[in-house]
Amino acid sequence: MNGLKPSAELNAAAPRTIHRGPYPELTWPAVIVGWMLGAMIAVSIGYASLILGFSIEGSELAAILGWGILRGVLRRTSIVENNINQTIASAVNGASAGMMFSIPALFILTTPARDPTGEFASLTQFNIPLMVLACITGGVLGLAFIIPLRKQLIDFDRLAYPGGIAVAAILKSPGAGLQKALYLIGAGLVAGAFYLAAIKLTGSDHPDWTLGEQLGLPPYLNVTLFLSLMTIGVGFLSGKGGLWFGTGGFLCYWLLAPLLVHMGQGGVTELLEDPNALRVTLYRPTGIGMLIGAALGGIVAALPLILSAFKSLQESSRANYGDSAAMSDEMPIRLLYFAIVAGVFVLATICYQSVGDEMTLWRAALMAVLGTVWVWVAGVIVSECLGRTNWSPLSGMTLIAVTILLVIARSGMSSPAAILSSVMVGAAICVAIAQAGDMMLDLKSGYLIGAMPRRQQIAQFIGCWLGPLIVIGLIFVLHKQYTLGSANLPAPQGEALASMIQGIVSDNVPTYRYVAGAGLGGALAFSGLGGIGVLIGLGFYMPFDIVLTYTLGNLLRILADRYLGRHFSEHVGVPVAAGLIVGEAMVGVGYAFYQILQGAFS
Repeated sequence: MNGLKPSAELNAAAPRTIHRGPYPELTWPAVIVGWMLGAMIAVSIGYASLILGFSIEGSELAAILGWGILRGVLRRTSIVENNINQTIASAVNGASAGMMFSIPALFILTTPARDPTGEFASLTQFNIPLMVLACITGGVLGLAFIIPLRKQLIDFDRLAYPGGIAVAAILKSPGAGLQKALYLIGAGLVAGAFYLAAIKLTGSDHPDWTLGEQLGLPPYLNVTLFLSLMTIGVGFLSGKGGLWFGTGGFLCYWLLAPLLVHMGQGGVTELLEDPNALRVTLYRPTGIGMLIGAALGGIVAALPLILSAFKSLQESSRANYGDSAAMSDEMPIRLLYFAIVAGVFVLATICYQSVGDEMTLWRAALMAVLGTVWVWVAGVIVSECLGRTNWSPLSGMTLIAVTILLVIARSGMSSPAAILSSVMVGAAICVAIAQAGDMMLDLKSGYLIGAMPRRQQIAQFIGCWLGPLIVIGLIFVLHKQYTLGSANLPAPQGEALASMIQGIVSDNVPTYRYVAGAGLGGALAFSGLGGIGVLIGLGFYMPFDIVLTYTLGNLLRILADRYLGRHFSEHVGVPVAAGLIVGEAMVGVGYAFYQILQGAFS
């Protein structure tokens, strides 16, 4: 028999488990692993967003690690079960962008540089349970509004959702997923060790390499590198499209600054010796204006989709009541309508309770209703942007929402009360928009692998409550150790929101700079190049050391794609880059906890 065993003997030696019935999908192992990975990813990406000014999706990271745990440890092989894991994990992470883009503004407004008189000192003493409840309510509202649009955006419009396609590819390759998990863990250990070495060698929690000074270059060129493997990892994941982020910084320091030197105008020349002063005085207001202009342009461009969304809601309602197959595929439309009505009521109650006697019932109801309408409009826009370009105008939408709410709240209320209530509702809106976009990405992944939409929708609701509990604690810990808005944690989106709020409250808005930036951002919104207006605006007011290091990651991805091939980039480069983010972020947050505990005991 040439050493070969008969088939019966082989079967006896290596018995196989035979599964009957549907694949395991919405199971307790998937839920628990999703919560665990979601907590870790929310901490990692939340920390990264406070440094870089934008967030990234956690779905790919959760899918890779999910195979490492579900298949490598628990010996489970169901693709749709891992899909539920990544859906829950990314839902937990949805709070990291929504809350990190809004709540840090309250802490930044209380810093001595912005509040020398202490007028805003009470802003950081907000009611924490109310803030968490507002963010959870926002997440529920965002999901309830966007779920009925699944058929329109995915089945009928066939939007690409590149992020969802990438996650589906990981879910379909469980063996490769295990290998990617090992790459991720190894890169995380390297990034954590590098971060600790960098802060010890430089003596700073924000380690920099002043390359320009060593080369004898003028200060206004600002050639300084942020020693952060996490930033390089984010740049690698963003790839070629992320170069627009760097473009904003290069325009500021390598084009506009030399022009200002050549023109030699009084009052500006002094700023050229201090790149940070140049950024705060000139570039940051223009960048904020670009964010707002790009977001407004996106709204105008998306008007046809907003109108078609009304039709889609009506069609969803008819399908749910007239088609038994549709009822089994989707969550009941009546339940979603109930969630929206209940969400408005809860949001109005939170708003009314947020600042005591200064808030009237009618104002609280108005802010809640306007906020809910904005959740729906912005959720549609963000979902379409993600479907077409994998880019989200989340920050611009939040800036506009808080501005509108603040204008309403200022009448008859003190400035601190108006700010706090507006930011609380604004945080709920920001989380809602983030959850809406994440839901559509996950539903696209499920569509490609044959998952049941209703189970994914339930999974997203199961995950959305945990993120706000984790992120609010993370915000307080990081602020206590590093101070939000400082060089260690720039919190660029919070800075932008704080600047806008301060300008409105003090009636001292640098209008001409905002208008100039808004005009440029609006023009870029109609350029056909996706979200470059927001990215360039971010590059305008971000610290340039971070921009330079991030661009190195973009260039590494371009070189890897060209010379090593896209297969290498996707199967080796992406998990390594994700590991760099997780490793440095977890060590950075852990180091903050260690410093706080050490100070408490000493």
